[in-house]
Amino acid sequence: MGGVVQQYEARVSAGTLSRDPAQAAAAEQLDALALRLSKGRKGGLFSKPEPERGLYLWGGVGRGKSMLMDLFFAQAAIQPKRRVHFHEFMAEVHERLDTWRRMSEADRKRSPWRVKGAGDDPIAPVAKQVSAEARLLCFDEFQVTQIADAMILGRLFAMLFEAGVTVVATSNRHPDALYKDGINRQLFLPFIELLKQRCAVFELSSARDYRLDRLTEAPVWYTPLGASSAAALDRAWDRLTLGAEPQHCVLTVKGRKLEVSREAAGVARFTFDELCARPLGPIDYLAIAGNFHTLILEGVPKLSADKRNEAARFVSLIDALYEAKTKLVASAEAEPDKLYPAGDGAFEFERTASRLYEMRSADYLSEARREIEAQRP
Repeated sequence: MGGVVQQYEARVSAGTLSRDPAQAAAAEQLDALALRLSKGRKGGLFSKPEPERGLYLWGGVGRGKSMLMDLFFAQAAIQPKRRVHFHEFMAEVHERLDTWRRMSEADRKRSPWRVKGAGDDPIAPVAKQVSAEARLLCFDEFQVTQIADAMILGRLFAMLFEAGVTVVATSNRHPDALYKDGINRQLFLPFIELLKQRCAVFELSSARDYRLDRLTEAPVWYTPLGASSAAALDRAWDRLTLGAEPQHCVLTVKGRKLEVSREAAGVARFTFDELCARPLGPIDYLAIAGNFHTLILEGVPKLSADKRNEAARFVSLIDALYEAKTKLVASAEAEPDKLYPAGDGAFEFERTASRLYEMRSADYLSEARREIEAQRP
């Protein structure tokens, strides 16, 4: 397969990517880490293997971080390894913590994840479980907005590093800006220092937002529905993700799991029925808007009073995307002002149609996203 640099250069030669010095430098950093991982550092007779110093790759939206992570993860010669959206990972951690707390003392003693001397501390057995599942943890979209996450990250990651786990992460924020202005942030600062100690911090400082280039080089609203619009959305997906492999992730919203079957490089892809024909609400749409900078939506139909529930959900979805300045690429049966032409609810839909037109404008597409706190109990 070749290393990260070799794969990157192959994409440049094929015309899939434009050469970018910052991307090329990041590829070299990832290649060097992959080489160290392939050699490995064994622990002593009674000690765990030493982790390599990982990499925290940060920069603005659309700079190619996820694409580079793809290349690195595919050829990292270490097992077991795992790549996961950070929000999904933390949802799993909280679920495992809750499960351990609810276990009886007898069950805890029988558990293979029990850590001697840890007492009632649930973080130690969860860290033991996570480290058994992955010696290399790759996180997409590393961000901290919840106090519940902030208060456990330092101890959790200290234990993961102690267990020999190497961490690689992509983020839109420098570590020093994580959990900025958060409640009791001073308690979170030791984690930031630990992260910088255990991971080299590399800024992917490209001046170009390739996502914006790819959004503005083609329409973002395709009509009517059919083979042509379906193919256009496929091309938009390829452009916006820079060819990154689609991943599956699960968002946890008030204890419920919201499946995202296709996401890559901060772009999520859904059908209209997946988002608007199921019993989802504003809080679900806010979670999507808060986690992804772009949404690709397939198959928006004409709406009417007979589909008032679907129409109401679609209105809530567009409101959430608009509030977060999340970008929308969609295929639809008609132009926005023709989606709900008459009948009960048509007048109220006019505001949504107006927003849909605005969301196609160059001004909206170039507008910075607004932070929306991820939803979790």
